[in-house]
Amino acid sequence: MDLLNSFAGRLSEILSYTFLSIEIWRIVAAGLIIAIVFTVRKIPAVSITALLKKITSRTKEITDDELITAFDPPLKLLFLTVGMYLSVRILGFKVTDDSFTGHIIRSLIIFAVFWAVYRASGIITRIFERFTKKTHTELDDLLVPFVNKGIKVIVAVVMISVIAKEWKYDLGALLTGLGLGGLALALAAQETLANLFGGLAIMLDKPFNVGDYIQFDGLEGTVEDIGFRSTRIRTPDLTIVTVPNSTIAKANVTNCSRRDRRRVKFCLPVKYGTNAEILETLLRRTRKMLENHPEVHDTPVYVYLDAYGQNGFELLVIFYAKSAAYQDFLAIKEDVNLKLMHIMDELGIEVAIPAANIYLANRPDTID
Repeated sequence: MDLLNSFAGRLSEILSYTFLSIEIWRIVAAGLIIAIVFTVRKIPAVSITALLKKITSRTKEITDDELITAFDPPLKLLFLTVGMYLSVRILGFKVTDDSFTGHIIRSLIIFAVFWAVYRASGIITRIFERFTKKTHTELDDLLVPFVNKGIKVIVAVVMISVIAKEWKYDLGALLTGLGLGGLALALAAQETLANLFGGLAIMLDKPFNVGDYIQFDGLEGTVEDIGFRSTRIRTPDLTIVTVPNSTIAKANVTNCSRRDRRRVKFCLPVKYGTNAEILETLLRRTRKMLENHPEVHDTPVYVYLDAYGQNGFELLVIFYAKSAAYQDFLAIKEDVNLKLMHIMDELGIEVAIPAANIYLANRPDTID
């Protein structure tokens, strides 16, 4: 018993020592609180979340369930903040409006609240996205990524502003006082603003949508994403090219996905020596073949003797394939070319090939 009393007295004496003017027992108690709160922080958060989910499970909407899931991490941070507050009070620090510890605690609470709003913004975007799927317009579909990013940017800016005010900083006065630095920042932001307005122009003019196949400035591919600053395009070799919106807004963009047919134009050279009657038969049968072809559009077909070329008669052929899909387009062209070959074989017509005639002048041989 004496040994136990001696140990208790010694322990009490040790805990009464000070470190940086703070009693050891206060430091130990604060550390234990932080450790306990950090260890069990998930328990109250999970309990509250489970209780709320049990209530929301009675509704048919999934939005309330998503909202509770979004608030789970910020709720854990709030419990940690409560543990920090208790530890700070035990250590003897004052948590007042002007104290450093007070600013820290309140900043963490502000951050947790805005973090919850930031995570909830994704739910607002998904609600808007579900609404746009019920409409037949494409403008609201383009607005979805802008709404998502816009809400998050606004929440982040407001959070920074509120935390700055908590620490007695006026962001407006701070930006005004930057002087030349602010001017340099504005100049550096010109390109960003140009890309932002370029994105808005794309959204309003709608020269293309996500999923369209476009061509411009020697680049072509499928649009995968239209963002605030840039547009991502997947090229035919499956690489991703990120193009600034300001560049696309100023370019002449060809939207291949907006056409409902594809134009085919080529010149068919026929060998000189083919008589007029056979040539007329070729023109007539080619026109008839194209007009009766099930995959050739019913727009006017053009098949004419266009010119007397260097190597033979030149027949101009113009028609439209019904399908705009590239693979179907190639298949239609192939079928037309094969049918045209059969017609020429039946008529005994040969395709003209480049040739050169060389004339040698007669001259007496010379002997050196």
